[in-house]
Amino acid sequence: MARYTRRMNQWDAVIVGAGAAGLFCAGVAGQLGLKVLVLDHSDKVAEKIRISGGGRCNFTNRNLDPSAPHKHFLGQNPHFCRSALSRYTPQDFIALVQKHGIAFHEKHKGQLFCDHSAEDIIRMLLAECDAGSVTRWQPCSVKAVRHSNGQYELDTDRGPVQTRALVVATGGLSIPKIGATGWGYDIASQFGLRLVERRPGLVPLTFDGQAWAPYAQLAGLALPVGIETGEKKARMHFDEDLLFTHRGLSGPAVLQISSYWQDGAPIRLNLAPDVDLPERLQDAKQRSRKLLVNELAQLVPNRLAEAWTGQNPLWQRPVAEVPDKALTQLAEALSRWSLVPTGSEGYKKAEVTLGGVDTRDLSSQTMASKQPGLYFIGEVVDVTGWLGGYNFQWAWASAHACAQALAQGRSPA
Repeated sequence: MARYTRRMNQWDAVIVGAGAAGLFCAGVAGQLGLKVLVLDHSDKVAEKIRISGGGRCNFTNRNLDPSAPHKHFLGQNPHFCRSALSRYTPQDFIALVQKHGIAFHEKHKGQLFCDHSAEDIIRMLLAECDAGSVTRWQPCSVKAVRHSNGQYELDTDRGPVQTRALVVATGGLSIPKIGATGWGYDIASQFGLRLVERRPGLVPLTFDGQAWAPYAQLAGLALPVGIETGEKKARMHFDEDLLFTHRGLSGPAVLQISSYWQDGAPIRLNLAPDVDLPERLQDAKQRSRKLLVNELAQLVPNRLAEAWTGQNPLWQRPVAEVPDKALTQLAEALSRWSLVPTGSEGYKKAEVTLGGVDTRDLSSQTMASKQPGLYFIGEVVDVTGWLGGYNFQWAWASAHACAQALAQGRSPA
């Protein structure tokens, strides 16, 4: 017990989590004059940034509309993120990136990537932390957290720490091999905050082994598709690229739809979204002597044509000999392919975690919880963005809102 007799390390703010949200919040708060400590149980910093965007970090999306966040964000209250996103916009983060001389480009649909490496963004965040004289302890685990007399006491690997403001920026459960844990959810529960059920988001979908057997041969095939799930008001549609895998489906189209897919529900695919298949197949029937598979291969990838025509003897004939009804059925099968996933690849492959700390217990202005002096930012909160830089923008915006509140000494709204 001797170590507790020493005067505790006293900080204006302690941020747990050295990822996108945690580092950005620390840098802003430090530069606003706060004495800030960042803790992380991993010896690596911002590992999720490092591996994101194929190593080039899709750091924001210039198409984000902060006045209509429900377009690009999910959660029990998709409007919760509006305040933070409107006060720290993609343009604000782009200005910071430009200030640090980082070259970047737009890939498509507003997605911005580093020209060189995600390391550029990590170096920028660490430079901002240095400018704010932020202290960082890594690796350093937090063993226990207590609150009394308006102060938080943390038992850490490097001794006791005391602060008036504790910021939880520990992310979700996605990609455990880089250190993801449920620590942030445990702290929320400890202090009586509600949690929204968590599940993997932006994740490949899987299918029953036997039922998937005819399509396993297509592993590695990528093509643009239309994809949707849900009915009526809950219907969601994306036009993106699809990737066949040995176990199921992946690619941007599937990652996007996975956040909206409900267990047991079908997904519907149009594998030839830019082609009028019934018309083109009928046209081929009138003029061609080729096998149907050869004509179809002019309209969709060859491997896809072979896999589909192989499912029905009528489709294996010369196109001129295929009955009209069978041609119509083939067009339907390709343009309205409905299938029910058996599950997903889970957190090991998920890019984000859906659900998290219930926004009803947080201030949308400050990220403060109903527990005085306790803040939650980034992915640990029940705010999940689309694929394409939206989740990083939520990290920057929620971190910035929190840092401003810390500097103003404001408590929960």
